[in-house]
Amino acid sequence: MSKIAVVYWSGTGNTEMMAQQVAEGAKGAGADVDLLTVSDFSPAKVDSYDAIAFGCPAMGAEVLEESEFQPMWDECESSLSGKKIALFGSYGWGDGEWMRSWEESAQNAGAVLATESVTANEEPDDEANAACQNLGKALC
Repeated sequence: MSKIAVVYWSGTGNTEMMAQQVAEGAKGAGADVDLLTVSDFSPAKVDSYDAIAFGCPAMGAEVLEESEFQPMWDECESSLSGKKIALFGSYGWGDGEWMRSWEESAQNAGAVLATESVTANEEPDDEANAACQNLGKALC
């Protein structure tokens, strides 16, 4: 059984809804899943999991949330080499630049992207929810 962490930050609840769908998908595929807010995760926990899904919405000028999520991500990056991960998040404007930049950052850290990242414009719709569940399954 795979042990999966779903780590997220959410300001409006949209990315939290996505995180719940990712966790549901991984559980449905037989994984042991921990759903964690960014404040409950640290680089020391990376090796405790077979795979990790990270979720963060686009903020400001299409960047990761800067006060909590970005510092946690920066601390974890050096521990992600060879680690199977997936990325997801919501946005309200722009064209997804924050996700492309984040994917590049993950790949530069040596992380293995398990599947295509999932984005949702505002609140996730049925299509985004299904994609989040599939993202969770891809981590198993």
